[in-house]
Amino acid sequence: MVGLHSSDPVTVYLSARARVSGFVRGDLEAALYDDRVLLRMLGMRRTMFVVPPDLAAVMQAACTNALLPPQRRRLVKMLGEQGIATDPEAWLADVESRVLSALEARGEATAVELTEDVPELGTKLMFGAGKKWGGAVGVSTRVLFLLATAGAIVRGRPRGTWLSSQYRWALTGAWAGEALPELDRAVAQADLLRRWLGTFGPGTLTDLKWWTGWTMRDTKAALAALDAVEVALEARTGWVLPDDLEPEPAAGDWVALLPGLDPTVMGWRERGWYLGDHQALLFDRNGNAGPTVWCNGRIVGGWAQCRNGEIAIELLEDVGAAAAEIETEAARLQEWLGDARIKPRFRSPLDERLSS
Repeated sequence: MVGLHSSDPVTVYLSARARVSGFVRGDLEAALYDDRVLLRMLGMRRTMFVVPPDLAAVMQAACTNALLPPQRRRLVKMLGEQGIATDPEAWLADVESRVLSALEARGEATAVELTEDVPELGTKLMFGAGKKWGGAVGVSTRVLFLLATAGAIVRGRPRGTWLSSQYRWALTGAWAGEALPELDRAVAQADLLRRWLGTFGPGTLTDLKWWTGWTMRDTKAALAALDAVEVALEARTGWVLPDDLEPEPAAGDWVALLPGLDPTVMGWRERGWYLGDHQALLFDRNGNAGPTVWCNGRIVGGWAQCRNGEIAIELLEDVGAAAAEIETEAARLQEWLGDARIKPRFRSPLDERLSS
């Protein structure tokens, strides 16, 4: 999967459950928080992913490092314009240094706990003046985002249950056992694209550029570094790895209930071949996928958990006898969730309708 989407914490668990027979939530929690063989990192398109440390280093060099300069300039500008600091660069550097020292002393800490050590984190920044969406945000949100983008800190254990999106923070080196190695950007980009093509290929230039968040120039350079092969798709041109030219064997019949933002659903930008004309019902206006029902490699409907815990299904295509297996899978998911109540972070129209 090249990584599990983690912008919504529920996605990580439901994506793993859909693919791992006998999946137990505690096993993933142990991998994330005890054994720490998985890290939660900011990656492609400013999206959170759960990945092993070697891939975290690749993502950092290939994608995340490039996000830091413009985000830092934006915060420095806001600090100066809003009169928070006369020398915003020095103010920010001092606050960052003290946050890192506080984390070194504490081991793990929430934003609230860090604000006790570094009171400047409680300073409020105003945004969107005069707009309906305007308001105030604590400096802590922006500073911790910058430190995470730089790879200096990582999200650790959540404050609450596995459904929580509020995390404790830790120094990356202390949490993972060592700091992420610094990799050459071009080498890392080729490595990341190799992983994508090995999982999702063939893909078009549009798919590759969108998924990585790169420029077209960087995308083409990474393809060239891999000696990727151009192949003909239906009314499009795609790319595959040079050792992946043979047709894939038939997978047989299968069904799956995938969560919102699942990595397969979000794997391509040009989705018509597996999504059909269902985008308006199954994605929000910003292109975030809601929960989907799959049958034999295509999205055929959506699902949602109702307030009473029932898993409601709506099929958008005739799937014949597979409808019974989809209902069976819905019952399995309902049993697995038990008393837990989930609500996707990004709601699709169909999800909102079914869950109500």
